[in-house]
Amino acid sequence: MQFDKVLIVDDELVIRKSLEEQLRCNRYTVASASTLSAAENLLAKDNFDLVFLDVRLPDGDGKQLLKHFNSLPDSAEKPLTVVITGYGSIESAVACMKLGAFDYIIKPFSLQEIDVVLQKAESFFHLMKVNQFFSSQVNDEESVGLLGESPAIKHIRSLITKVATTEATVLITGENGTGKELVAHEIHRQSHLASNPYITVNCAAIAENLIESEFFGHEKGAFTNAIQRRLGRFELANNGTILLDEIAEISPHLQAKLLRVLQEKEFERVGGTKTLKVNVRVIASTNRDLRQSVLKGDFREDLYYRLNVFPIEIPPLRERGDDILLLSDFFLKRYMRKHGIQLKGFSAEAKSALMAHRWPGNVRELQNSIERAIILSNGQEWIFPNALNLSANPVIEISDTAGETASTPSQEEPLVNLETVEKRHILRVLEATHGNRTKAAGLLDISTRTLSNKLKQYALCETKG
Repeated sequence: MQFDKVLIVDDELVIRKSLEEQLRCNRYTVASASTLSAAENLLAKDNFDLVFLDVRLPDGDGKQLLKHFNSLPDSAEKPLTVVITGYGSIESAVACMKLGAFDYIIKPFSLQEIDVVLQKAESFFHLMKVNQFFSSQVNDEESVGLLGESPAIKHIRSLITKVATTEATVLITGENGTGKELVAHEIHRQSHLASNPYITVNCAAIAENLIESEFFGHEKGAFTNAIQRRLGRFELANNGTILLDEIAEISPHLQAKLLRVLQEKEFERVGGTKTLKVNVRVIASTNRDLRQSVLKGDFREDLYYRLNVFPIEIPPLRERGDDILLLSDFFLKRYMRKHGIQLKGFSAEAKSALMAHRWPGNVRELQNSIERAIILSNGQEWIFPNALNLSANPVIEISDTAGETASTPSQEEPLVNLETVEKRHILRVLEATHGNRTKAAGLLDISTRTLSNKLKQYALCETKG
């Protein structure tokens, strides 16, 4: 990530012109000012990523700008500042560093020195922006807190409160769509690490040959297309929290490396030799029974015990009673506001239908159903069962048990091999979920990546999801 705009504040014309030329050669957008007031006017009109700031200006002290940057709220875009000073003013430069300046250069300086400062600033700017990006990846569902008044949800809240004050590793389990990421974010939000990075990585959504690089980063030239060094998620999460979503999907090779990070808090980037130390609070989540995966030999037993320090199991929506209606009302208000549609609410029949449905896709399915019903009910006063489309949804006819079909083949049906049975069942589940791969994977009790691999294996990639 490169700077876009740079501001030069210096009363010496030679200094300004020299810096302007060098920066424009590097394809930066450059503005310059010779006085403090002129600089303040430019900053009021535009945002700058980097400021070269002379300490002594005709109409004031450059430290005034630094104090102004410090007074801005955390959410504001604050530029990095490089102080320009003379040999006799190094003490002033040190004072500027204490006020938040990124670096300083001493007059007279060479173009090579400026290149070094720019490289350092670029790296810091990149890391800062990446941290901000990942830390801000909280969706609307997470931002509202953990909704519900059922005993099961109250128990989950109690567990969150207890573990959030510690740095214990947490393993969150539950069906797809139950809100595992929401619980993970609540743990981070209530912890003393709340102001530090919160980084998530979906282990099932990243290609197997890339996931190690996503975890630990890589050095330039480590593999094809590694044209520059890249920081991994663990490095970005240093002194914060990392969520390893769908942890059951990582390979045995990566499981061994993850175990080392948990035990020793160290790793190497892909293609690197330098050992890096990190201090990261780890939260893992999965929709699988990891104990069964251990028994099958798919998951390391020692890693399982390292992750399972504090287990939290999220109940499925169908076991949460009146929380179904509470969540329905919440999503109703959210999506009415989003789509500009006003309704009085759910009819009595619609409420009964909501309570009777099994919700195999849990809260995520409920959320999607409510949004769809609002759109279909536009022009009416109430949401009726036909808008929810729950009774017509063939998903409820499919068993929740992986691999179990909803009907038994007749005796006249020819016997076939297991691969054909699996292929037919996958097709049936995809048809029932209208091609929704995420929902189909949940019913089949496999990850979306495993489902994609199955579709490729059976040449079924034309199925959309």
